[in-house]
Formats: sequence, C-alpha cells, structure tokens
Amino acid sequence: MGLHEHEPVLTAGEDLGDAGAVAILIHGRGASAGSILGLAPRLARPGLAFLAPQAVGGTWYPRRFLDPVESNEPWLSSALGAVGSVVGMVEEAGVPAESILLLGFSQGACLTLEFVARNARRYGGVAGLSGGLIGPDGLARPTNGSLEGTPVFLGCADPDPHVAAKRVWDAAGELRRLGGEVTVRLYPGSEHAVNDDEIDVVAGLLGAIVPGSR
Repeated sequence: MGLHEHEPVLTAGEDLGDAGAVAILIHGRGASAGSILGLAPRLARPGLAFLAPQAVGGTWYPRRFLDPVESNEPWLSSALGAVGSVVGMVEEAGVPAESILLLGFSQGACLTLEFVARNARRYGGVAGLSGGLIGPDGLARPTNGSLEGTPVFLGCADPDPHVAAKRVWDAAGELRRLGGEVTVRLYPGSEHAVNDDEIDVVAGLLGAIVPGSR
C-alpha cells in the first residue's frame, strides 16, 4: 500500500550525515513538504537537520481525521509508513530516536500524533500543532510501548474550525497514558496556523536535543 512511497523527502539545515539532531516536519492537507520547511529558518541551529516528506497529491489521507479509521485506508497506513521510513532513514544515518523531534501541522499533526501513539518509544520531542489522534471519539487504543517521558507539545486555536479542543485534550490524555510528558496550550481567538508562541516552544524542545545548544 505504498501510495506515498515514491514521493520526495525534502531537506534543510545540516546534511543528515553531519547532524546531531533531526526535526521531521509533516505538512498539512493541501500543503507541501516545501511549505512546512518554511519553519526551518526560524528553528535552525548548528547541528540540526530538517526532513520533510511529501504526501502524494498534497494529502496524507482523504477523509476527516474524525471519521472511522477504515474510511481513510489504505492512505493512512501508507502515510504512517512514510513517516516510519523517514525515522528509519535518520536512525540509519546514526541519529538515535532520542535526538529526533517529530512535528506536524493540521493533517500532519494528526498523522504525527497517530504515528507516535502507534510507535511509542523515547523520542527527542513531539509537537502536534492543530491536530488530534485519528479516529472517532472513544476509539479504544491498545498500549504499544512507552514514550518514556518524551516531551510532547500540543497547541491549537480555540475554537479551531477543524479541530475541537476536546480532541486536543483527548490526545493529551492518550499520550500521557503512553508515558509522554505532555503540555497543552490553547490559543483563544487564534487562527488555524502556526503561531509565534508555538515556534518558541518548539525551539525550546530542539534546544534540549541539539548538541551544544543547552
């Protein structure tokens, strides 16, 4: 089900072979790897590489993230596999998961959080900006590993036209259950976009994993 497997992975910052830490950036619906890499100049620092996979047609899965999981297959499984492939590529280059930050916006945030929940381990950090876990309310999730204290940041406008605050809090609860150290910030009157405060929080997460940044 490799719908996304032939799409490019764009890069910025340090070359992967020279990097001590990596930020994997996952774009939203109708956007592109190039657009999410627009965050890189605001987060760049020596020793940090950025990787951004591209979804086929600019969409990771076709329906809403609230819909039954089966209705987004086989796109969802392929999208999760694409994120896993990038993580694997980074680890093969010698950067451990503890030095990887995964960040997604909107549909990319939903995909990022779903990937982390299904592949719980110690990451350098996780940032879900304007997103929640995929599937209908009350979806039971089996325990799969532990995030082992991974710092997780969830930020979202309140109200947001695409993501209810309840779904952000639900994701926070699930990721805490899996061992994440979760911080939630809701922004009253904000837009469905990445804001300056979120950038500052992500910069702090990166400062904790990039060699020499502390």
